[in-house]
Amino acid sequence: MSIDWSAVRADFPLLRREVHGKPLVYLDSANTGQKPASVIETVDDFYRRHNANVSRAVHALGSEATEAYEAARGKLAAFANVRADDIVLCSGTTFAINLAAYSWALPRLKPGDSILLTRMEHHANIVPWQLVAERTGAKIKVAEINEDGTLDLVALHAAMTPDVKVLGVAHVSNVLGTINPVREICREARRRGIATVVDGSQAMPHMPVDIAAIGCDFYAFTGHKMCGPTGAGALWARREHLEAMPPFLGGGEMIKEVRFDGTVFNDPPHKFEAGTPNIAGQIGLGAATDYLAAIGMANIATREGELLAHATEDLSKIDGLRIIGTAPDKAAVISFLVEGAHAHDLATLLDLEGVAVRSGHHCAHPLMQFYGVPATCRASFAFYNTHEEVEAFVVALQKVRRLLG
Repeated sequence: MSIDWSAVRADFPLLRREVHGKPLVYLDSANTGQKPASVIETVDDFYRRHNANVSRAVHALGSEATEAYEAARGKLAAFANVRADDIVLCSGTTFAINLAAYSWALPRLKPGDSILLTRMEHHANIVPWQLVAERTGAKIKVAEINEDGTLDLVALHAAMTPDVKVLGVAHVSNVLGTINPVREICREARRRGIATVVDGSQAMPHMPVDIAAIGCDFYAFTGHKMCGPTGAGALWARREHLEAMPPFLGGGEMIKEVRFDGTVFNDPPHKFEAGTPNIAGQIGLGAATDYLAAIGMANIATREGELLAHATEDLSKIDGLRIIGTAPDKAAVISFLVEGAHAHDLATLLDLEGVAVRSGHHCAHPLMQFYGVPATCRASFAFYNTHEEVEAFVVALQKVRRLLG
């Protein structure tokens, strides 16, 4: 399938902006993805023509809103090759992992148990487990990485001892771009009776993801990185877990009947969806999955791989520039430092050239500690970027480097 990438880029209104009088070069898609016109129009149409609460009204607007909301759940399920009624709609990965931690792990863990996490996890797949460990007496164990940013799989498997009850692992590192072999990891964990929680935030927007084939117990992802609205995402979980887990939040919609002497809860996934959800956001996320599916995730992965190779080759020629994360299998993310320059200074000066990159610890303090740096710059590419933008980025970086001496 031949893709007209210039036509694809034209679908994104924001990319036509100028910043500081320069054409915008947006290289921060690992932080949040830009939105195509179809997603923006879908959200606008909902508020203009269909706005009503879901699941509680028999009038036309309520029925339309409910139908569109549940259709979005179905689109996410098809996109990830899972059943729609195993998907809990929520605000995103952070909420999803907290749901797994508090509703599944908290009632089960006890002193002597361990939670195994990798060095490259985002704080969203670290802090909830620390909080649960404090309340249960469980311990946190860390699976280390190699200098190139790959997981030490031998050490990881060796760390899967009988005390480990939960393994949290990123599908793709938001800092290093490393694509972890989650299918193999989950298979080994399952053989040992370890539940697996996969953070799919950086995988879902960039490559085909078949959750059923991965074989995990929980898979969390967020919509705003998938060209969808903010505040929309999901947790997929095995049916047996959803049925056994108590509700995480109480309120409306997650019940069948409420009496003062007790409550009968709704069936999953609605048991975990208390209150009025981000209706427009989830419907917009459904439109985003339609958009991504129409392009084809394999095509997107190929395109971003080409951009990554181009940028890596050109950056490698800049004296004093260090790329952090050189795994052979990685997504289109490049974290880097320039000798003698602070990451924030680099990002600030690049912004003046119209180039938007991220700087900081990227919600991955333990990873920064491993590499002995306080922060990095991160350029993250998406399929709507161009090779011309790669070249503009490199030219801007060379100019900034000269300014910093």
